[in-house]
Amino acid sequence: MTASAEKRGLLGELSAEFAGTMILILFGCGVVAQVVAAGVGDHDSIAWAWGLGVTFGIYVAARISGAHINPAVTLSLAIFKDFSWHKVAPYVVAQTAGAFVAALLVRWNYTEVLAKADPGHTDKTQIVFSTLPGNGTLPVSEWGALRDQIIGTAILVLVIFAVTDLLNTPPGANLGALIVGLVVVAIGMAWGADAGYAINPARDFGPRLASFITGYGGAWRDQYGGIYFWVPIVGPLVGGPLGAALYRLLIGRHLPTRGKQEPGRIPVTD
Repeated sequence: MTASAEKRGLLGELSAEFAGTMILILFGCGVVAQVVAAGVGDHDSIAWAWGLGVTFGIYVAARISGAHINPAVTLSLAIFKDFSWHKVAPYVVAQTAGAFVAALLVRWNYTEVLAKADPGHTDKTQIVFSTLPGNGTLPVSEWGALRDQIIGTAILVLVIFAVTDLLNTPPGANLGALIVGLVVVAIGMAWGADAGYAINPARDFGPRLASFITGYGGAWRDQYGGIYFWVPIVGPLVGGPLGAALYRLLIGRHLPTRGKQEPGRIPVTD
């Protein structure tokens, strides 16, 4: 492959990551705006829309880039699946840019509703765009939220590795995106209280920046005044590789190689 062809290929991958993450945030931040600011829907609406946003984002981007749409996934793939290290930073930038643009669209579309619900643009509606410890209401510390983000992202990446491992029992008929989306729904329903299950640095930082430049002056802090923006960045970047390592340790290294399936095991799908 020539240098120009390789460059075009990378640009296509970055475009796909941008688009896939943008779709994720349009549904994710959009539903939180609808529930928190407009009073339409509930916690389950949020969990389902985030999960479906992940599914649709994957379907948009998967053919071209693999649809990481999450820096924690990109980092984990580079460490454990030989994803090219020189693509990691560009992928992260594209993912964050997609999240940023999507959040600006949500902010613009819900301008009137947000102004009515929260004229001062405080942490009351900050959670439309980025996460807060205890979802802005429960007494959870920054360190408690960090713990939560590490665990939640480890669960996410462990299951993603299981779902995409062809030596395991991956879903057929292009259903992998739906399964990963359901994982996010489940994490939202089971692990959403402590820190709002960002489990994705781009998902949190891009919208946080968008909210900051459009009137949310306290976007970098939590409801207690502490610097918080680093938590949903560091937590997932630690938790993602941890989940991948656990999958490799507990499952991956024990799987039979292709062509050596043991009797009594579910056949491998190629």
